[in-house]
This record gives sequence, structure tokens and C-alpha cells, in this order.
Amino acid sequence: MFEFPAEKVYSSLPAIIMLIPFIAAVVAFFLVRLNRKWGEYFTVLTIAALFGAIFSMYGAVKEGSVIFGRYYIFSIPYAIFFRVDMLSFFLGLLASFLWLLAAIHSIGYMAHEHAHDRYYTFLFLAFGGCLGCIFAGDMLGLFVFFEIMAVSAYVLVSHEEHGYAMFAGAKYLFMSIAAGLAIFFSMVTTYYLAGNLSFNYFGLITENSPLAFAAFMGFLIGFGIKAGIFPVHIWLPDAHPAAPSPVSALLSGIMIKTGAYGLIRVFYQVYGFSFLREVGWNNIVLVLATITILIGSALALMQDDIKRRLAYSSVAQIGYVVLGLSMLSELAFVGAVYHIFTHAFMKGCLFLIAGALIVQAGERRISRLGGVGRKMPLTMIAFTLCSLSMVGIPPFNGFVSKWQLCLGALEIGQPFFVVLLIVSSLLNAAYYFPIVVAAFFAGAPGEEKEHDLEAHGAHGGTGLKWQDAPLNMLVPIIILAVGCVAFVLMPQNWPLEMVKAAVSELFVRF
Repeated sequence: MFEFPAEKVYSSLPAIIMLIPFIAAVVAFFLVRLNRKWGEYFTVLTIAALFGAIFSMYGAVKEGSVIFGRYYIFSIPYAIFFRVDMLSFFLGLLASFLWLLAAIHSIGYMAHEHAHDRYYTFLFLAFGGCLGCIFAGDMLGLFVFFEIMAVSAYVLVSHEEHGYAMFAGAKYLFMSIAAGLAIFFSMVTTYYLAGNLSFNYFGLITENSPLAFAAFMGFLIGFGIKAGIFPVHIWLPDAHPAAPSPVSALLSGIMIKTGAYGLIRVFYQVYGFSFLREVGWNNIVLVLATITILIGSALALMQDDIKRRLAYSSVAQIGYVVLGLSMLSELAFVGAVYHIFTHAFMKGCLFLIAGALIVQAGERRISRLGGVGRKMPLTMIAFTLCSLSMVGIPPFNGFVSKWQLCLGALEIGQPFFVVLLIVSSLLNAAYYFPIVVAAFFAGAPGEEKEHDLEAHGAHGGTGLKWQDAPLNMLVPIIILAVGCVAFVLMPQNWPLEMVKAAVSELFVRF
């Protein structure tokens, strides 16, 4: 067991940042009931303030320090505390930024929806749970906030309340409960074997035993369910089409990444990658990641519902992250963490675009989107930029993360994974580019469309005109689409530099 090699800075800020969303959830509930616009502005401004508060910690973590929260939340009997290193800072900043854009987009998307008080309340609760996972200083804290986020996300997935939404929400909830039980078993086992659950150390478990392996598999199943890796991904293709599109953007862009984040802490701090390399348990994850990439891409090709296609694409994309993590290579790990950032921008934008299509035209079937690029040009240009990044064409972010993954594969002498990434990119092109081509070159969509509320959601059949979305929906889309390429074109790709710093912290002892 090795102690985390960093200067400790004690501050109450991480705990305050984590607690504010839970307080804001109560305020938002009553404020939205009083005046919906006030509640929406309060939501956006509060999340923006939290983004600024998280960013204020950059100076300390940039210098290699770890910020510790002073306030302990529980003692039952093991206290939960909060810590911010470069990895958790980076992911917290990313989460708050995407949550801010999703909240802005929600103003337009939710205009014709119901239960706004419940929606914004649980949007805050899910945000608090997500930040709690990221800023938790030990496995117990991660587990507690993981469960809070799961329950809050269930309410958001089921928000539209039609039959399909209730079914998808129930499936998500039951699988989240199973995930929580698996993580709890592994967490208790880890404490029994190591006497510690803190992320201040590397390699809590150092002995190869059946109990240590059982804990590893429990972590893999629990966090794998949340991340959506094969074969425990089955909740994801139903939850995304059922949820409001801003929620889908958060589910795919951030919340499933908490599963990947949990696996990162398990791989690099509960076990340590030198131990995993020695016992070879990472090979199990490599196989699952490979299948996840191929299955997700193949099933995405078969979907006509745009949100369902994006959902299966998310399965494939999380496979990239897990692949990079399980290679146990520093270069591949850089690619995995950077792909978390890349995918948040790409898929967050694509789900917001799907929401714009649903709101403006009441349409979500890909076969009925021909010519939409001429009616909604800015929206579909953004879709094109994200598609190019998803495929991994330079100079987009997707190319950078896949390039790092390929370097990692060559570093460990496994060119097979380079071939896998190339094949996956071709499959990405096969299910994204036809949408782009049809949007700008096919005939315009017909005036008369049939819609099924249960299949297509509450916005189906609104009869609205095909035109670009209002600014409060369009601005977040444009920001994310531009972000897919802007960072690569800058003189210094500062998100990539932050990722490299975060990864080097975790590799410094080995």
C-alpha cells in the first residue's frame, strides 16, 4: 500500500460544492411552483456558480496538491470525506459544464412538458449525487452518492410518465439496485482485506486470493452496470429514448462515466495496476470492452429511432474508455480519460440535437429526417461536426482520444486493439454519415406524419414547423459542437494537458 504522493490542502470548499445542489433542489421545487421562469433562471445561475467554484480550485490542483474537505458527513462507523485531485477536478468541471448547458437547453425543451417542479428538483439531486461520486475521498462516499444519483436519475428517466418511460425507468432502477449491491459487497470485502477504503492510497489489496477476485468481479459488475458495458448494458438502450433529451445528454455524457470513474479508482487505487498486471484480471475487462465496442456499434446500425441509435453508440463509446483503462498503459489511460471528455461533448451535443428535432418537428425516426438539414441548418451542421468527431477524423477531439488509445495498444504490444478501433470507427461512419447525407441531400420531410405517443414521447406529433430551435436550445448545441474541434486547434490543448497531469498522478508510484 502506497500513500498518494501529493501536498494536502485542507478546505471546506469541496464539501460545500457538493452540498449546494441538495439545498438548491429544495429551493428549486418551491420556486418553480411559484414561477417557472424564476425556477429555471435559478437553476441555470446556481449551476453556473458551482462551475465557477469548481474552477476556482484549479490553481491548487495544477500545482499537484490534493484538496481535502474539512466536514465529515456520516460516521456509520466509517466517515465520508471529500478530496479533489486533478482527475476528480477535471471530471467535476466537465460535469458542471455539461449540466449547465443541459439546464439551459431544458428551458426550451421543457416548455411544453409537465411537472417542472419535479424535473428541476431531481436535476439538482442527480447533480449533487454525481459531484458526490466524483469528489468522494473513499469508496464508501462514492457508493453513497452513487445510490443518490441512481435514484434521482430513475425519476428523471421516468419523467414523461407514459408506459414506455415507466418501463425504462423501472429497468434502470432495478439494475441500479443490483449494481449497488455488487459494489457494497466488494466495498465490505475490500475493507475486510485492507482495513481501508481511502483514495489516499494506491494498492489497498495486494494479495491474490479468491476473496480479492470476488471483490474485483463485484466492482466490475456494479460499476459496469452503471457504465453500460456488455453484458449488463441492457438498461441503457431503453432509458435514453424514454428520458427527456437533456437528461439523455447527462446520462450519456456524464452519469454513465461515474461507472467508468469507479472502475478507475478500483483499478488504480484499490488494486493498483502492477498487481492487476501480475494476476491478469484486467484481461477479463479487455474481452468485455472489445465485445462492448463491437456489439454497441453493430446494434446502433439497426436502429431507426435516433435516440436509440445514440444510446447503442454510447455503449460502444464507453467500451473505448474501459478498453483504455484495462490496457494498464499510461498512454492508453490518457486516451481513456480524454475520451470521457470527448464523448461528453460529442454525445451530449447529439442528444440535445435529438431533443431539438423532437421539439421542433415531433420527429425522431431517422428514416423521416431527409432534408432536415435545409430546414434546420445550424442544428444539422452541429450534428455533422459531432459525427466527424465520433468517427475520429482529424482534427476533432475524437481523433485525439483514439490516437492515444492506439499508442497505448502498441505500447503493450497489442496491435489487435488498433485494428479494433479502426473497425469501430468505420462502423461509426456507417451509422452517422447516412444521417448527415440524407439531412442535406435527400428530399424534404413530408408534411403529414403519424406519431405514437408511447413510442415517440410527449413531443411526438406537435405539428410544429421544421426550423432551427430557439436560442436557449441552440446555443448549448453550438457550444458543444464547436468544442468538438476548438480545443485541438488551440495552441495548447489544455484539457489534454489536464488529463496527462491527472494520469501521471496515478502512475507516479509505479
